[in-house]
Amino acid sequence: MSTTEQAVSSEQNAQASLYERLGKRPGIEAIAASIWDNHVANPLINKRYANSDPTEVKRLVTELCCAGFGGPETYTGKDMIAAHKGMNINDTEFVAVCDDVLKALDQNNVGQREKDEILCILYSMKNEVVYQ
Repeated sequence: MSTTEQAVSSEQNAQASLYERLGKRPGIEAIAASIWDNHVANPLINKRYANSDPTEVKRLVTELCCAGFGGPETYTGKDMIAAHKGMNINDTEFVAVCDDVLKALDQNNVGQREKDEILCILYSMKNEVVYQ
């Protein structure tokens, strides 16, 4: 690849949506599956998922991420406040979820730029999730 081709490729990647940079729906589905696996293995939060349908949770996480990261999908689930109402999730549990997401991103070879963006998105939703 020539220097010009590398520069064009780098510029295209800089302009690509988070959805595109994560590999579109297939990449996000893989990340959602890893998040599920990490959550159910995490003793700090796994009880929260004991009665959940893994297929449904992964589908909703995939939809939420695809829609929120610039993809064409539509999220069909509840808003974050409604989804977490009455769960009384605490700060420790929220951080555990974030840690599991970061671990899933590492497991799927996601770059630092994308990890930083996703962590910012997660923290932007904190007030809609914690102590609802």
